[in-house]
Order: sequence, then structure tokens, then C-alpha cells
Amino acid sequence: MKKTQKDLQLPPIVSRDEWLIARKELLAKEKEFTIARDGLNAMRRQLPMVEINKDYVFDSPHGKTSLLDLFEGRLQLIVQHFMFDPDWDAGCPACSLATDNVGHLSHLHARNTSLAMISRAPLSKIQHYKKRMGWDIPWYSSFNSDFNYDFHATLDESVTPIEYNYLTKEELMEKGVPLDSEQSMEVPGFSSFLRNGDRIFHTYTTYARGTDILIGTFNYLDLTALGRQEDWEEPSGRSDGNGKTWLRRHDEYEHFLEMNACCPSKKKNL
Repeated sequence: MKKTQKDLQLPPIVSRDEWLIARKELLAKEKEFTIARDGLNAMRRQLPMVEINKDYVFDSPHGKTSLLDLFEGRLQLIVQHFMFDPDWDAGCPACSLATDNVGHLSHLHARNTSLAMISRAPLSKIQHYKKRMGWDIPWYSSFNSDFNYDFHATLDESVTPIEYNYLTKEELMEKGVPLDSEQSMEVPGFSSFLRNGDRIFHTYTTYARGTDILIGTFNYLDLTALGRQEDWEEPSGRSDGNGKTWLRRHDEYEHFLEMNACCPSKKKNL
């Protein structure tokens, strides 16, 4: 059941002068973080790169498409590994949130960078879901390609050894990550590529919480007193369920809120 304001642990009430002292203390920490992030970004730009020698082919509305084609003539390419299993009728809600937060692509294009989404779902399902969501970002199917497996966006031990977020299957299991060896598993991530002529190089891939920075909704909520209202956040007591139980595709919230208000017991069935 949704928490009311009186159920939440709210910040203490202080005078403006007391608030200003606390805010300046936090600002100093924020500046330290900004400097540290700039340094981290510099290290990312200095990572070595690996040449891509496999000829990946994707399905697109224009027919068969190569990885080089996805650059659209630009020097850089960012790929969102969008979770969409071939057996699903709709894309992952969390990946959909990430896509909803993509700005106008002209800003990336101005920096010689293209953005594309790649999923294992067949092109017909991708196009149907893309129309439903109202997106215009290029989206390709890797249904008949090794791409997802090679970049560990699909975990399937029958195809390639399991690895996620640079951890082996054994390391993942030690961390308590649930793995089903009987079926494939889609996972989210973003990869960056650079080209030099027709030569393509893989420069970076991030998974899990490494994708947080790309989701503007989370960053906006992080500026607020109540934050994301998820169970892992401090101070505790502001979540309405474990993990991201609140998350819906953008066209599903109204129905969810109506059902939750009228019939809280049915929430688990949505």
C-alpha cells in the first residue's frame, strides 16, 4: 500500500541559517564528487580498445545491416543493450525508462556520435513496441547474431560462458545473483564503439548500476528529499516495496495507480 506523508521519515525542520550551514557542508562534498567524476571520466577516455573482427549483421527496417552501418557515418556509436527476449511481447520496463530519458539525438550527432538500441527480439516485435512507446531512436534486432552473447547482454551457458558486469558465473553465484542455467537471461547495459575508417573498436561497456547516470529520472529524484523511494536508500522507511516495484512503462502508470488505490491487494498481479 502506498505510504502517506505521515508514514514517511521526513528531514528535520530547522531555520534558514541552520539549513545554509548544512547545505554548504554538502556542497563541499558535491564539489569533491564532481572533481572525482571528472578524473574517472578521464580514465575512461584513456582505456585501451579492442578491434571488432566479427561481421555482425542485424535486422533493420531497411534490411540486413552491419555494425558499421549503425554508426551512420559518424565516428562514435553508443549501443543500448535493450532487454527484449524473443519470447516477450513487450520490452523491459527498466530499459524502457532508460530510453524514455534519451534526449534529442541531434545533440549527440553534433559530437559525431550515434545512438542505437539492439535487442534479440525479432524486428516485428521491436517495431510494434517502438510504435507503442513513441520512440524514434534507431533500433535493431540481433535475433540471428552473436552480438548479445559476445557482449554479455544475453546470458546463456549453452552459447558462451556466463559473465556479467565482469564477473564469472561462480563469482556471481557467490554474490547471491540468481542464475537459471536452463534458460537464457537478458541483462541491461551500454557499450561504446569508435571507428577509424572501416575499422571498428570496442572502447567501453557498463552494466547494472553503471547505467544509472544515463537515467535522468533517477538523477532528478536524487535531488529531492524523498529520493527514489526504494528499499536500498538511506534513510530507510520511504520505500513502498522491494526493488523497483513502482516502475512501469510510461503508458501503464495510470492503470497501476487506479488499481493500487482501489484494490491494493491486486498490486502483485500487475
